[in-house]
Parts: sequence; C-alpha cells; structure tokens
Amino acid sequence: MSQSFGDKKDLKKKSENISDWYTDVVLKAELADYGPVRGTMIVRPYGYAIWEFVQDLMNSRMKAYGVQNAYFPLFIPYSFLQKEKAHVEGFSPELALVTVGGGEQLAEPLVVRPTSETIMYDSYSKWIQSWRDLPLLINQWNSVVRWEKRTFLFLRSMEFLWQEGHTAHEDEQGAIKMCLDAQEWYREIYEEYFAIPVVPGIKSESEKFAGAKTTYTVESLMPDGKALQGATSHNLGQNFAKAFNIQFQDKDGKNQLVWQTSWAITTRSMGALVLMHGDDNGIVLPPKIAPTQVVIVPITEDEVLRKYCEEIAEELEKSEVRVQLDSRQGWTPGRKFNDWEVKGVPVRFEIGQKEMDKTVVTIARRDTSEKYQIDRAHVVSETKKALDTIQTSMFEKAKKYLDENTHEVDSYDEFKQIMESKRGFLKVFWCEDPQCEAKIKEETKATTRCLPLDAKEEEGTCIYCGKKATHRWYFAQAY
Repeated sequence: MSQSFGDKKDLKKKSENISDWYTDVVLKAELADYGPVRGTMIVRPYGYAIWEFVQDLMNSRMKAYGVQNAYFPLFIPYSFLQKEKAHVEGFSPELALVTVGGGEQLAEPLVVRPTSETIMYDSYSKWIQSWRDLPLLINQWNSVVRWEKRTFLFLRSMEFLWQEGHTAHEDEQGAIKMCLDAQEWYREIYEEYFAIPVVPGIKSESEKFAGAKTTYTVESLMPDGKALQGATSHNLGQNFAKAFNIQFQDKDGKNQLVWQTSWAITTRSMGALVLMHGDDNGIVLPPKIAPTQVVIVPITEDEVLRKYCEEIAEELEKSEVRVQLDSRQGWTPGRKFNDWEVKGVPVRFEIGQKEMDKTVVTIARRDTSEKYQIDRAHVVSETKKALDTIQTSMFEKAKKYLDENTHEVDSYDEFKQIMESKRGFLKVFWCEDPQCEAKIKEETKATTRCLPLDAKEEEGTCIYCGKKATHRWYFAQAY
C-alpha cells in the first residue's frame, strides 16, 4: 500500500517499537531517504535545513574564535594512514579503498576520506615553520566514509556529514583549552538549541579516538535508555606531529613539535533530535532549531480569509519568526494538520471565519497538543512567548528524564538487572582496567560512556573486580 510522506495515518508508534518508529518517522517527515548504495542516505531539504542551523551555530562560534574554514581532498594516499600506527589500526576495518582509476590499476591505493587528520597534517608540516605560525586553527565541512555493516538513517550511515576542526598549538595547555572550548560549543548546541541535556566528560582509553591522547565527549540518553555520543574533541598530543614531522622554531630558536587537536559534530546529532523529542504523531522540533516555527493553516480557501492570514504571516516574518502559510489547494485542513504534526512544527495557527470575525488566532502547540486563542493584536508577542515556553519545556522534560534514569549503582547484580530491563546511565566505580571494561561489555553490552568533567575523586571498589577505584564512571548501552 502506498503511503505519502507527511501523512501520520500509517505512522508506526514510538510507544510500541522505537526502532521501527524511528526509521518510519525520518522518512515520513521528509528528513532523509535511502540512497541507491546500501548504507548511504539522502538528506532531504527539510532535514538539511536543520543541518544548516548547526553549520550557522558552529561557524559563528568558530569564526569568533579565529578558526577558518578550508577544504582538503577526498582521496588520501594509503601510505599517509600508515604513518600513525594507532590511527590506521583504529580505522582499517572501516576503510573504503580505490585501487583502479581511469581504467588502470593505481600504483598506491587511495583511501576515501574516513577523517582528515593525515591529509591535513601533511600540509601542516609545510605551512608551520615558526611559533609565529601558531596556533593554526582550521575547520572543514565535508562528508566522510566509514564502511559500516549495520546502518540507521542519521545515527549510523556509511557516508555522513560533519565539521572537523584541526588545530596546532605551541603547547599542550593551548590544545587542551581548544578541546574544552569545542566541547562547550557542542554542549550549547545540544542543550540550548536541541533541548537535549548532555553529560560532558572524558572517554576511557579503549573508547577514545584512534591516535588521540585524550578524547572529550558530550553524552546524551535517549528515550529507550541507550546512550548516544553527541560530539567529541580530541587532544592528539604530539602523536601526529611526530608521524608527519610538524615542527616549529620556538622563541629561543629551538625546534619543537606542535600539539594538536581535532573535534567534530555530525549529522548523527539529528538522529538524537528525532529520538529524544518525537512521539507517536511524528517528530517534535524545538523552536530554536525548527526550519518553520509557525505554520498558518486557513480553514477555508476564502480570499478574504487568505488575506487575513497573509497579513499575520508578514507581521511574524518582520519580527524574525520563521513562518509558513499553508495555502496548498486540494488539501483538507485535517490533512494539513497531520502533515505539519509529522514534521514537528512547534506552533500551528488554525484560522477560520470564526477567528477572523473575533480577530483572534487559535494556537496549537505541537509538544503538548494544547490549543488556545490569542488576540490578533498581540500575535507577535504571544507567539514569541509560546516559542520560548516550548523550548524551555522541551529541555526540562528531557532533563527530568535524564535525571530519573541516571543511577548510582554499587552492586554488579543490580547493574546487570538494570541493563536487562530499563537501561539508562549507571554511575559506578570502575578500576579503569580495560579487562574489566571488556568483561562488562561482553556480559551486559554496556560500555563506558565517560568520566564526567566534574567527577569527584572518591574511595570505592570496582563494580566488577572489587579492586580500588577512585571515580564513578558513566556506563550505558549505546547506539
């Protein structure tokens, strides 16, 4: 049976099966579609409009910081990846290689960009000569390819979009500051715009980025109790500087290796947005990130009513509210309501003859389904008030869920019981031995998510082996 996008009639229920619902709602809300190659995805205009907000938010922060955008090639000589041992080992299973070009066997295989450390740092070794060249702060917006075997739209695709910042510094203090500042940008985007609370922290040795000294992360908790890694920044130390001979002459005339960072947020963030706030009727978008904040639906196609609606739309536009007047002919009001509900538009105006006669507007909130009327004369102030209320309410609801599903656990039996049932974030003492970490993952499918930046040093015993432990780490099953 054919199903038009935007129609919630046959939309799968989040309350019944979140995985099936997720794929269904991403397709029906017209955020994305499947590409012709297995594991690839097409980001449709409605979805890309949200990604453009992420780009704008990041660009404004980066440019104020002094980070410049650039672009580096898609193809990377395979020998570049072999220069940093941990890096190539970490990415080898996911690499896509080009061995034939122009009908001829290539002398050296080319890697389709999985990440850009190696190709960028080859250039950095030429561009950096003196302390005067530092810090070098460059970002690029691009797509990367990881040959994933299990894929989900946005959450895990073979090719995905991201920004990747790559910086070089005189000392480690500068590199660490860059990592923490980037992590704070990501926290702001998730919490202040996506209305998703996160836990900023540091990854364990086994979970950190291949080739990094330290990986910083922001972790979120989805409604099914699974964790989702929101974005990461990496203190690369001097590992790549040694591999690519990136040296500079310091103020004393001595040659030194640079300290480097890399950091990224990806289209996976949009998967978190859908999962966190969506419901049985579709996606629910926080106003700050919604391409359309208000949709106006005239109840009839009367010319006088249409003009009344156009005047309201113009007034909102002048006040910088993102508004759309739905004047599609041949669509019933009910079908339009359904379409915009699936797409998660925060506020819907329903305006008919009764509203026009009384010079009022009927408002429908997408997040609560609440309906009420406002005076036409106060339409701008009341609309902005509604949008602010929705943004705050969505974050508070998500924060309440996070708090209620984060538990301090001291018994491994309780740890296993929670992971077999409701899941969530578990704060547990762990001795930081990778063998314990691997055993816990094998037995419960839970991994270390992070050590929170504000974690207190405490006296405790490892949840698994009973050895001395000094910190409570976050564990969870993850996407």
